[in-house]
Amino acid sequence: MINREDDSAAIGIDLGGTAIKLGRFSREGTCLQALTVDTPQPAVPEAVLDAIVGAIAQLQAAGPAIALGVGTPGPSDATGRIAKVAINLSGWHNVPLADWLEAKTGLPAVLANDANCAGLGEAWLGAGRNFRNLILLTLGTGVGGAIILDGELFVGHQGAAGELGLLSLNPDGPPCNSGNSGSLEQYCSIGAIRRATGRDPAELGAMARAGDATALEFWRDYGRTLGVGLSNLIYILTPEAIVIGGGVSASAEFFVPAARSEIEERVLASSRDGLQLLRAQLGNQAGMVGAAKLAWKLADRTVGDLAPT
Repeated sequence: MINREDDSAAIGIDLGGTAIKLGRFSREGTCLQALTVDTPQPAVPEAVLDAIVGAIAQLQAAGPAIALGVGTPGPSDATGRIAKVAINLSGWHNVPLADWLEAKTGLPAVLANDANCAGLGEAWLGAGRNFRNLILLTLGTGVGGAIILDGELFVGHQGAAGELGLLSLNPDGPPCNSGNSGSLEQYCSIGAIRRATGRDPAELGAMARAGDATALEFWRDYGRTLGVGLSNLIYILTPEAIVIGGGVSASAEFFVPAARSEIEERVLASSRDGLQLLRAQLGNQAGMVGAAKLAWKLADRTVGDLAPT
């Protein structure tokens, strides 16, 4: 039950394979307390639930909370109640995590994919805070993303929208775990970079900073490929900004100019008017921040539902 007198903070939770990050946030986005705990191993649902509940209790000892938001490493259902699958966690199939958390804590809870939470975080407090329509693209172990339309997270009919890394670039390209072939992920992820060069992105970034011609040319090619993928998204969504995050974004200075040039060549000016390409600002805190924003949105809806008519 929402108590207006306790309307002081919401808790954002980023559930990862090795760590669970939690933060207690004010409505304005101030992080009042933060806590990181190890993810139990094996990370079966019941053990993870106990770890989260214990961590929530520690945060609440410092002050009250009004709602919980949780980012999970995999898709949730459209209502934000069920973790359909959680990548790198054991035995996570259709886990009613929101129901479990509500029963254990007495606080309303909502779930979202971790990339969606990162998008919400960047839209709230990060690089996207000045825009109502934006895309977050995370370039890391995989390529993920989030879509913010008119200030709201877009999740689609079944809650699975925003898998931006799975769009097709080449029908005859490398196979993808999704069943697709030649997806953006197969050209722009860390694994794709390693396959193409035999090197890690961080090493290639250091080489580029030292002026290595081979590394600089690789990043230009990478940017052109990324620009092709982004062009497809721009035509569909016409965002005000594209925020680029994930580990590969550390080398953004070397590939964003080529991506921008590719976009300018491929996309009509009317579809990219004023478009900005920005590097994400919140780093690995984005998921926790976005989960807190999700919790605040839930709290506001719940108070509205309870208000007298």
